[in-house]
Parts: sequence; C-alpha cells; structure tokens
Amino acid sequence: MKLIDKLRSAIAEGRPFYSFEYFPPKTEAGIENLYARIERMGRLEPAFVDVTWGAGGSTAELTFELANTIENVLGLETMMHLTCTNMPRRRIAAVLDDCRARGIGNILALRGDPPRGRGAWSPIADGFSHASDLVRFIREEHGDHFGICVGGYPEGHPEAPSRERDLDHLAAKVETGADFVITQMFYEPELYFRFLEECRERGIDCPIVPGLAPINGYQSFQRITGFGASAPPEIVSEIEARRYHDASVREYGQDLLTGICRRLLDGGAPGLHFYTLNLERSVQVILDRLGIVPERTERVLPWRSATAVQRPREDVRPIFWANRPKSYLARTRDWDEFPNGRWGDAGSPAFGDLGDHHLAFRPIKADMARERWGRELPSIDQVREVFAGFCRGDVDGIPWYDWPLDLESEPLRNALVRLNLAGLLTINSQPRVNGAPSDDPAVGWGGTGGRVYQKAYLEFFVAPEQVPPLLAALEANESLTYHAIDRSGTAYSNCDTVNAVTWGVFPGEEIRQPTIVDPRSFEVWKDEAFDLWLSSWAAVYEEGSESRRLLQRIHDTYFLVNVVDNDYVDGDLLGYLLEAIQADEPPSMTIVAPVT
Repeated sequence: MKLIDKLRSAIAEGRPFYSFEYFPPKTEAGIENLYARIERMGRLEPAFVDVTWGAGGSTAELTFELANTIENVLGLETMMHLTCTNMPRRRIAAVLDDCRARGIGNILALRGDPPRGRGAWSPIADGFSHASDLVRFIREEHGDHFGICVGGYPEGHPEAPSRERDLDHLAAKVETGADFVITQMFYEPELYFRFLEECRERGIDCPIVPGLAPINGYQSFQRITGFGASAPPEIVSEIEARRYHDASVREYGQDLLTGICRRLLDGGAPGLHFYTLNLERSVQVILDRLGIVPERTERVLPWRSATAVQRPREDVRPIFWANRPKSYLARTRDWDEFPNGRWGDAGSPAFGDLGDHHLAFRPIKADMARERWGRELPSIDQVREVFAGFCRGDVDGIPWYDWPLDLESEPLRNALVRLNLAGLLTINSQPRVNGAPSDDPAVGWGGTGGRVYQKAYLEFFVAPEQVPPLLAALEANESLTYHAIDRSGTAYSNCDTVNAVTWGVFPGEEIRQPTIVDPRSFEVWKDEAFDLWLSSWAAVYEEGSESRRLLQRIHDTYFLVNVVDNDYVDGDLLGYLLEAIQADEPPSMTIVAPVT
C-alpha cells in the first residue's frame, strides 16, 4: 500500500496515526535485538516504520535487509530512506529496481548529509543536487508506483540561505511528486504550527507530519540537539539539572514529549512520527499516556498479513505456525502461489515446499534465558512449571511463543496451567467459538458485520509413557481428531484430511476459512517444534549438564500432539483432557496402529 492512501484514510476518519524510525545497527547482536524490538513495537500498530540509509549507501545492504524483513516477515508497512549522497544515477536506478522486486513500495527521498569527515555537501558526477531531483527521477522512471515522502524543516534547513528559499525547495519536492512531508525533530509545538501555516500559504497542501525524538538520557539529548534540533532554554535547564541521573532525564523527557504531542494533536497535526533511536520504552509510555493506541486491531485475517505484493491472495495457513509467523513467512517466501479460499494438498507444486525453518532470528541470550526458564532444570517437574508459569503470566515467553498469551486464551488460562502441571506441555491453543461478532475484541477478525467460528484446538508435547492412555481417551470421544508424532517420525492419527479450525461468515461473501490443520504440514512443523528444545533452550546450559541432558531426553523421546474438538457448540476439549490424564483408570490402554 502507498502510505499516502493509508494516511489520508486516517485523516478522513479523524484518527491520529503514528510511525517509527529505525537505523541499521553496527553489530550482529544489535540487529537481532532490533528485530525483536520492532516486532514488539509492531503490536502498537504503527501506520508505518521507516529505515534510514547511510550516507552514500554505506548501509545499503543492511538497510535493504531490514526493510525487506520488516515488510515481508514482520508484516509492517515499511518506508526506506534513499539519499543523493555519493549515489550516481545508475546506482539509484538499481536501488529502485531492487525495491520493486522486494515489494518495498515507499521511499523517503532525501538529499542526505555529507559523508563522515567531509565538509560541505557536494553532488557527484551523474548524481543529483537536491531531493527534488531524486523525487523527479523516481516519478519519471516509475510513474505512480512508489509512495514518496520528503523531509521538512520547521526551523529551516541549516544550509538554506533564507527561510523563503528553504520553503521554495520544499514546494519543489512536492510539485515534482512527493506525497507527504515528515519534519525534522523539534521541541516547540509553535515551530510546527508556524511552519504548517507557511507551507499552506505556499500552496503545499499535502499532509505534514511532525517528527519527534524522545529524550532517553542526557547524552542522547546532547546528540539530538547537535543534529540541528534546538530546545527552549527552560528545557535545556531542566535537562542540565538532571544530567547525572539518566532515569530522571528520561522521566522528564516522557512528560515533556507527552505534553508536546497532545498540543500537536489538539492543534490539528494529523499524526506523529517518532525518531526512536532504536529504543522503545519512552515511545510506549508516550503513546499509552496519549491514549491513541487502538484497543484492538481490525484484523482482516486472524494473523498479521505480510504487507508486500508477493502474497496478495494468501488467506489460508496451517495453525501450527500461529505463534511463529516469522518462521512460516520465511519458509514460504519463495512460493510462486499461495492458497486462496481453501488449503488443498500441501505437496502441490503450486505451493512449493515448506522450506527450512532456520532463520536469522537468534534466540535470547543465554543468561537471559536461564533467568527466564531456570538456572537449572533438576527434573521434569521444573520443566512443567516453566510451561505452567508461562500460562499463568509469570514467565515472559517460551521458545515456541515469545509473547504473553493472547486475549482469546484468557478463558483457558487455569485449565492450561493444570494441563501443563499434569504433563501436557502446551505450545498452541484456541478456544471454541460459535458465532462471535467479527469485531469481538478477543476473537474477532474480518471487520464488522460478520460472525466468526472456531473449533477448540490444543497442541502439546507429552512423555511417551503418557501417549497410550491419552490416545485411547481421544479415540473414545467421537468429536475429537488428533495427530501425534515423535522426532523420528513415528506417528498416530485418526484423521488424514485437511480440517478447517477457524472460519467466518460475512455479508455478501463466501465463507472464509483462514486456519486449518493439515497432516502433511504437521509433519514439516514437527521438525521445527522439536528443534527448539535444543537450539533455543538446551543450548543455554553447559554441555554435559543435567539440565541439558533432560532437555535432550525430552527432544529425543516425547511426542508432539495436536487435538481438534469438532464440536464447536458444546465441546469441552480442555476439560475432557484434564479428566483423561488425571483419571485413575483410563478408558483403555489400546493404542491405534502407527500411520505409515
């Protein structure tokens, strides 16, 4: 989507929007931490994020990687910076072609700063002298394909000979094809309002979004003001008085920015753009205080759709990757066709293979992981307690699920805790739903005016000695279908067809069924699910330690099981499982034959 369309829609509805800027980190650890941070901040539902471009394309490869991953894997609308510095026309043309190929459809066109260590900025041979030249080139070469944003300077560009000339340059950027403007950072709302009035007098009538930089510490504030953003004397004085207490500076900065943002929004600013400096806490606090984060997202589908053009018709996915969408998107990034309307044969050449699950997203650091899951794991009871603690909300995440339980899982919380303590180590679940409104805050999707349905679903690891009585109990209930498989591929099942577990009915449309249980996909998913025991958990403990041996034993011997209760009206899947695993005498010890 071109961002201007999204912004105009928000403006027409009177709905303030906000967006976040990030820059490419210098280290591998920084890159992985940034991905995790962007994913967390993505849950605030920004209108878009943008990624900076180093002078002369010094971060070009990493900028492309970040923008491509954020757009196509994290599913956030992404704008990529592009500058004129040290960039000949042919190189800019290649960059734009690459953006089209990767589905990056929005560009922030800037002249750029001179390379580090250089003096005044100067163009290169066969290059561009102004951002307006870059905007014109993009429009001449690609027509209306790209959304284009440009920068504006409420305090005037430091190199402009006069304020009038600076406004002339901005008008030229808009006249040659820019869709909207983001301003340089500032700390006086009056600067924005004066700038906005001057722009309107010049006939610049596109959206002008104020740019804001949260104050996270004394040194951070010094760097920000060193980049050209001035601050009133009273703000400088308050910061100086707190210079040796970064926590105090941060708290003052949060109060200050919250007030500035309120004045901007109350005065008619259409939205807010945050120069995050790759930090999240202050932005989160400010948005929470403003009360403009939506309570729920209008989900078109039960998952966050990838925004790029490669997946325009995808509307069905296996439920196994519900909590690991990055992995699923990475596995399917090279598919030339996506299922639409229903999921057929997972082995279809149209879909392609579900690729390798190893990603460039590393697990959390070992010391953080041990703090989260236990310095030691002396017994299986401790492992069960980790899973139960996650369901209670006492543990931040598990390798199969990096986030707290979703709102829809609240009614299941107590039962999930009991199941985990009894040995069913749960990694995925959904409650039964019979005709809930499609705008329900917990389970709704697809907009308003429809009804959504779900079959209760549970996925878990279980010890091999618990498998025979468990499967016997599942066989005894006619409404249940299941698949069970161990790491080596020994499998049991009473269903060999695709089973829709989520569907919706909407006015004037065919029934949509976005999540399914597919036996062949489950066989692919089990490799990833078992691998996480070792790659993301056992690896944080010393080689040869009891903790590592315990997790290796679970990996080697446990079964992965999924169960669907097809009675979405009266079924009680979790209650039935609790009775089954806690019964003194299970219904039968007979087990069905392995699936070949």
